[in-house]
Amino acid sequence: MSIKKTQDAAAVASIHTTKQRLIDAGLRMLLKHGYNDLGIQALLAETRVPKGSFYHHFKDKEDFALQVVDTYMTQVHAGLDASLLDPKRPPLTRVRDFFEMIQISYREEGYMGCLLGGLGQELSGVSVLFRAKIAECFAAIAERVAGCLEEARKQGEIPCDSNVQEMANLLVDCWEGAALRSRLHKNPTSLEAMLNFYFDAVTANRNPQDIIKADKAPKAR
Repeated sequence: MSIKKTQDAAAVASIHTTKQRLIDAGLRMLLKHGYNDLGIQALLAETRVPKGSFYHHFKDKEDFALQVVDTYMTQVHAGLDASLLDPKRPPLTRVRDFFEMIQISYREEGYMGCLLGGLGQELSGVSVLFRAKIAECFAAIAERVAGCLEEARKQGEIPCDSNVQEMANLLVDCWEGAALRSRLHKNPTSLEAMLNFYFDAVTANRNPQDIIKADKAPKAR
């Protein structure tokens, strides 16, 4: 390899490293502070990156946050692959494994909750772009979970008439609510309770959505 090619490769690696440092720090800071309280100067101080380098990689703060979300989703899909694509384990076990793996990451981060949920609550009412982005991410996760639940349906783990997409949507929705409460209380109690409720209902051949509907129905006097 020529000296010029070696220098070019080193320059590309340096650029990639700088961008990744910014994204990695941005992920931590967005989880902790949210979008509106994330200052570019604080990010640059954290990473020791000059302002010009930031604007070389990102058009503005909004573009930066969207790319952080893309990186976060890459990690989520890697976790989904690791949990859901293991044919040696029953499908329902794989689904629960994924959420328990996420619970471990929440604990390691100090129960800061879900980046998607946090940004969605903060920005969905004021930014059409972020609302669409976060909705797309949740839909992608639910679709992956629904695929595994369909395997469970075909193998008889859940009733044959189950609507797996509705079940997946409900699981993601419940998880996000539990993640918010885990952030409020700084402990995993709500996460564990939600998973136990959902999977106890499913393994008893009861759709969790039906249980919720029954609880909301008017009681006879």
